[in-house]
Amino acid sequence: MDSLQPLVSWLGAHLAMEERLVALLLLLLGGVIAHLLLDVLLRRLHRIARGSTQNWDDVVVTALEIPIRFVLWVGVLYLALDIYPVAGALQRWLVQIYDTALIFLLAWFLHRLIAGVEAELLEGQRGSRSSADRATVRAVSKLVRITLWVVAGLMVLQSVGVSISGLLAFGGIGGIAVGFAAKDLLANFFGGLSIYLDRPFTTGDWIRSPDRQIEGTVEDIGWRLTRIRTFDQRPLYVPNAVFSQIAVENPSRMFNRRIYETIGIRYQDSDKMAEIVAQVRTMLEQHPEIDLSRTLIVNFVSFGASSLDFFVYAFTKTTVWVDFHAIKQDVLLKILEIVHANGADVAFPTRTVQLEQAPPEPAA
Repeated sequence: MDSLQPLVSWLGAHLAMEERLVALLLLLLGGVIAHLLLDVLLRRLHRIARGSTQNWDDVVVTALEIPIRFVLWVGVLYLALDIYPVAGALQRWLVQIYDTALIFLLAWFLHRLIAGVEAELLEGQRGSRSSADRATVRAVSKLVRITLWVVAGLMVLQSVGVSISGLLAFGGIGGIAVGFAAKDLLANFFGGLSIYLDRPFTTGDWIRSPDRQIEGTVEDIGWRLTRIRTFDQRPLYVPNAVFSQIAVENPSRMFNRRIYETIGIRYQDSDKMAEIVAQVRTMLEQHPEIDLSRTLIVNFVSFGASSLDFFVYAFTKTTVWVDFHAIKQDVLLKILEIVHANGADVAFPTRTVQLEQAPPEPAA
């Protein structure tokens, strides 16, 4: 500002204005010009980033573009305090606000940067990622953001004159009392943390528990509750601590679905059993939706009470529930055709009753 003093004095003399007011107007004009130049610079950086093969530079520029504008005007307001100083106590208070604003703007920039990195890692163009990998990215992102704002809060308290050491000492003593009072809340928090780290399921997965009546699609995993949409479209809210005490199945991560059926034919068709079994096996080996890399078994297994039983054990390529049932229906209908084509039929429960006739009584 000292280097501009001759210009300020000259303008004040020619405009008949107070020099401090002229300096303030020049500062605001410089701020507007710097804002416009900053917009031009950011647009140019965006063009350069879009033209590069990597997307990380675009993430950094996007995270920076809004906070840096606020940093510019916070700096302008701070310089304005030098031009128009206020009362001592108010001046110190405004300087503290300036320091606090810079800390929050830095934390805001890092928050936007973390969010951009998370979005880039989850971007579909980077290739398919398993639900476990997505859960890890989201968990790490949330933890880093929480840590960022905790550190920013401590820095703000330090800047306004609050003793951090005393606060941490109080937190160590009071944490015990809070832990007893909020043990369920803490249990759910650490349960959510274990879900994010162990990755048994993530948003969009279909899960179920054989221990509890829990089954549906995961809609949201919070730090206290997990929201599940059941198949009758009702929301089910499960505390995260529950998942540390029960077994959870995740059918969404299946590689195949299994067809496991036992079929019985009549005893009078016993001579056709070997041919039926062979033809059913051939049909399954030629079926386009059966995964031949998995176990495939077709065998005569037992003499039933009213049927000769053979079983079919195979895996479909799809894991989609609706498509699986369509494939299973097609397989069962073809098995029925094979049974009928061999002149046999599927057995149904029968019972044979033998009546013994008493010997005739001797003639009188």
